[in-house]
Amino acid sequence: MPAFTATAPGKIILFGEHAVVYGEPAIAVPVQALQARAVINAVLSGKSGEIQIEAPDISLAADLKDLDIDHPLRVAVTEVAGENKLDLVPACRIRITSTIPLSSGLGSSAAISSALIRALSAFLGVQMTDEEVSQAAFEVETIHHGTPSGIDNNVVTFRRPVYYQKGNPMEFLSIQTPFHILIAGSGFPGNTRKAVSTVRESWLTEPERYQKIFSEIGNITRRARELISAGDPRELGPLMDQNHSLLQDLGVSTTRLDHLVQTARNAGALGAKLSGGGLGGHLIALVDDEVEAVRENLLEEGADSVFLTAVESSPPLSQAE
Repeated sequence: MPAFTATAPGKIILFGEHAVVYGEPAIAVPVQALQARAVINAVLSGKSGEIQIEAPDISLAADLKDLDIDHPLRVAVTEVAGENKLDLVPACRIRITSTIPLSSGLGSSAAISSALIRALSAFLGVQMTDEEVSQAAFEVETIHHGTPSGIDNNVVTFRRPVYYQKGNPMEFLSIQTPFHILIAGSGFPGNTRKAVSTVRESWLTEPERYQKIFSEIGNITRRARELISAGDPRELGPLMDQNHSLLQDLGVSTTRLDHLVQTARNAGALGAKLSGGGLGGHLIALVDDEVEAVRENLLEEGADSVFLTAVESSPPLSQAE
């Protein structure tokens, strides 16, 4: 019996993190160079319900039933089984691998969930729509992060640049003029759950002040969408700088992130900001001819990884193999 394989890319948020949870828009794009992969093989000699999970990147090798009930991988399998009204999944071995750094703001958990959900549905002989895969991944994200915006599961499932606002239909962005982003690791893992919780507590304490910040981030995101649609990506740089300043006001940046963001700007980046939940994780920098200078300076100043990604209109989604 053949193996069933599915992949999902990483992602970066260009604009709108945190504000998107409070009804403002966000723009996110897939990072195709980073991939999560799920491979499922039937175990013909096993009994229904016997599922072996292997995730070497996190040194995990266990039976599914031995994982905590709210473990993201167990929740993902449960979501697919429930969606297809199955009490037991046929015996199988699931192997999860990923080149997406964990706790980095690059969509690792959503990509792993999306890949696993898509591969498992194919293994079960059912066809889940992209919307159903995304919704199932969102349920896993809720367990993992508390109150996620929904943007991660959408962009990694559909593999296309998206403009997303809660309560509105998701819109795919057409990239008129491709542009390039350097992604740099701060050297410290992010903590999306803590960052989301911290912002929420502050919002409850000072709702008017924080709603004003969210609104300003939303306006920046809307302007960014206009520039992308008009084919003027170089003008996104100042908007990234403004967005980062507002994220500082929300309390989700760090001294290290701020230093690296300024390093990128000083080295010639058109703009730079943290990307994702914050409190660690990654920053992004809009670059043009000065790519190598920005890369070298970031590494010299303590970035633990720096790689380049192109933002362009993505090809159609590839289904599970």
